[in-house]
Amino acid sequence: MKTLKTIAVACALGAASFSAQNSGACTRILYKGADSTFVVGRSLDWKTPIPTNLYVYPAGMPKVGSDKPGAIAWTSKYGAVYAVGYDGGIIEGMNEKGLVVNGLFCKGTIYNNPDTEGRPPMSLAVFVGWLLDMNATTDEVVEVLKKHEFSIGGSTFDNGTASTLHWGVTDSSGKSAIIEFDNGDIRIYDPGDYLAMTNDPQWPSMTAILDYWEKIGGQHMLPGTVSSPDRCVRANFFTHHVESVSDPSLAVSIARSILVNACVPYTYLIQGEPNVSSTQWRSFADIKNRNYYFEIVTNPGYYYIDLSKCDLKKGASVMKLDTSKEKMLVGEANHALKKDTPFNPQF
Repeated sequence: MKTLKTIAVACALGAASFSAQNSGACTRILYKGADSTFVVGRSLDWKTPIPTNLYVYPAGMPKVGSDKPGAIAWTSKYGAVYAVGYDGGIIEGMNEKGLVVNGLFCKGTIYNNPDTEGRPPMSLAVFVGWLLDMNATTDEVVEVLKKHEFSIGGSTFDNGTASTLHWGVTDSSGKSAIIEFDNGDIRIYDPGDYLAMTNDPQWPSMTAILDYWEKIGGQHMLPGTVSSPDRCVRANFFTHHVESVSDPSLAVSIARSILVNACVPYTYLIQGEPNVSSTQWRSFADIKNRNYYFEIVTNPGYYYIDLSKCDLKKGASVMKLDTSKEKMLVGEANHALKKDTPFNPQF
């Protein structure tokens, strides 16, 4: 007779398989190197290209969380590099203190409930920016979110797609948190020794799947499909079974090789599954050296912004790297940043 634990794992696997077929695909990993070397890698997977430009914002900028009355307002404490989709919403980024925040799709997300009605509005278009602007560590982010003094929401994109997301957060010490909204309540998880996250199912069910495969072991067998749980299992296994190095370029290369193994090949389709999403771009945040790497899969190479060389003081200009105009970049790309106006949030 099957034990209750076995049945629970089977149910989690079944639920994960169903939800993965109907959601966008993204993968996030944390590579832990030697001498406080940490690299956060992520893929952005979607059924159509998501035009994404890089912006560097200085500290000291006044901002608002929404165009609705009573929205949260703040003045940024820290400068940051943002990846901005459609020039209208911050998908992820890293600030000058080495805090990294990445948003990934999660179909089970429900942002609000009757208790959040009337709280100051916060748009998904700038939510990541707010966290990066005002916090230096994962603990600070957690404390802000525990208060939950806002109601979150945002406009749809790509012909009506809702931005149902969850977030991975990592700081310069390597401490991480996973943030999810469950029927309007914020759930905050310490991932501990889990070093990967993908999309559905939500984190408690995903850890059951990871634990199941941990007992099987991955040297001779790993799940190989493009489903969210399978990608998470592969990524988590390899992050634990590669060399821990301190050389920053090699660390990023190792993280890149792990992430590619968990990506969806470009233009890959499954008949009858219109929502299968191929990898559009990848990023790698070298936290120790404040280098933010960006790689569009149809470009010949990948490049990085050295945030430590950017002018992030109050009063400095907003800088933009237009990825549609810079397709041949390789290596440091600070020279490709141009003065620009702030992006226009799609509240």
